[in-house]
Amino acid sequence: MTTVQNKNLPSLLKKLVADKKLAQDVAEKAVADSTERGVSITTHLAQRKLVDENDLAVYNSKEFGLSLVDIDTIEIAMDVENLLPKEMMRKTQLYPLFRMGKAITIAVADPFFLSHLSDVRFATELMPEPVIVEYSKLQKLLNPDYSDSAVSSGMTISSDTAAQDLVIETNELESEEEEDDSGVDVTEFLNELLSHAIKKKVSDIHIEPYEKILRVRFRLDGMLQVVSMPPKALARKMTSRIKVMAQLNTSERRIPQDGRIHFRMGEDKYIDFRVNTLPTLYGEKIVMRILDSDTAALGIDVLGFDDKQKADLLEALGKPDGMILVTGPTGSGKTVTLYAGLNILNTSERNISTAEDPAEIQVPGINQVNVNNKVGLTFASALRAFLRQDPDIIMVGEIRDLETAEISVKAAQTGHLLLSTLHTNSAPETLTRLINMGVPAFNIASSVHLIVAQRLARRLCKECKVLVEDVPKQALIQLGFDEQEIESIEIYEPNGCGECANGYKGRVGIYQVMPISTKMETMIMDGANSLELAAQAKLEGINDLRQSALNKVKEGVTSLAELERVTKD
Repeated sequence: MTTVQNKNLPSLLKKLVADKKLAQDVAEKAVADSTERGVSITTHLAQRKLVDENDLAVYNSKEFGLSLVDIDTIEIAMDVENLLPKEMMRKTQLYPLFRMGKAITIAVADPFFLSHLSDVRFATELMPEPVIVEYSKLQKLLNPDYSDSAVSSGMTISSDTAAQDLVIETNELESEEEEDDSGVDVTEFLNELLSHAIKKKVSDIHIEPYEKILRVRFRLDGMLQVVSMPPKALARKMTSRIKVMAQLNTSERRIPQDGRIHFRMGEDKYIDFRVNTLPTLYGEKIVMRILDSDTAALGIDVLGFDDKQKADLLEALGKPDGMILVTGPTGSGKTVTLYAGLNILNTSERNISTAEDPAEIQVPGINQVNVNNKVGLTFASALRAFLRQDPDIIMVGEIRDLETAEISVKAAQTGHLLLSTLHTNSAPETLTRLINMGVPAFNIASSVHLIVAQRLARRLCKECKVLVEDVPKQALIQLGFDEQEIESIEIYEPNGCGECANGYKGRVGIYQVMPISTKMETMIMDGANSLELAAQAKLEGINDLRQSALNKVKEGVTSLAELERVTKD
């Protein structure tokens, strides 16, 4: 029998060997034996029980960037079981789980059979969305007579976390029934879910009830992905448990509610979850935003500013007064940028106050205020109070109206450094937005010192990114690359490995940092529009968001797909 050296092993086997899930000699023999049997590596490993089934599913999930689902936690929709002929399902090793709109979720245990998804699309006229499941559990669906005593039962979220390290600090009451009819312990499931989300650096958790299913999704690096589909009967129990943890009214299901859960991970790690409930047709949808205090410690150096952008921002932060505005859509990292600046300014010699809705990142040394419109504590009223508190630096979560804008300008003109955000697409548009609010042009020109527009792009995984060969020259020119530099550009694309699962790991900021020059001040007072201001910014060597994204592609930090996604407006 011919042996196979480690360097020639398939990627899946290399990772299993490296992580000591499979011995080197067993892996080498598996390659030869699977070839001799005429089956794929995954099928051979599963049928011969050479690797723990759950481990095999987890590694395939990471290898191919697919969600991992435990079939035992799903109520399979009866209306989809007949969408595919049984013989076709057995042949293609694919099984429909449920349908949502024009998409159909398909269970697959062996990625070798993903090539048959086109058959599913042709047969159903629906878009197949594959998820990885354990081999023997899929076989039981495909063949009810299938028997395997080694199949494990219970609920698994693919996780290397230790849920016992997680402590919920709240005045919670014990829920009357922790275990659902399905046999799933609600408390244990939620603790594992939240702990896993923290370890994966997820930003949001979505728990969504539909007519026949309950879906749990994580937002990781800005993109939502399915991680679990517990039994639909668990929905009410999960909602009640989360409400108790967040100190919400468990009997009120007709209106949205907001709460907070405080977690301790280990000895000295604290994390908060901001909880929002929303009544929907089939129950309350819950979204939990993870507020990690470590985010507050991020420095400007790690956010993605180039040298000139960083220098311009630091210069503005060093001034004793004026306004620094950060702009971009929701979820573009504006709060992190503001706090990176505040961290530089946060010394015992300065009085810093912030008004936020709500304060997502808690920072010692900064006086943070949550606005509460119901009791009259608005951004504007908080600002007025700050001005009577002997402030040095003020941060306002968002300038939403003329009153807040006018008080912000007044603060910036009377010896205070003020930081805030707006929702605009670019730095020049921020100036015209303030004018449209009703702020006099001369006040804007004299108070605004710097504007940062930003987006967040997914960062290519350093371990597996691959060089793109033969990208058409004309295509690169159309994207915005300089024709003179195209020959020397190296373009990378995502691949996917055990480190990242989908080719991306983390995010990087894409910035337009625009200091307000003397020429721009004159243009503002003369009534220049955003296009004219953008043209002037270009003359002054200021990169717009598109150019900054192009630079990140040239540096091998992100991909062409991300360039298009984050700068398409």
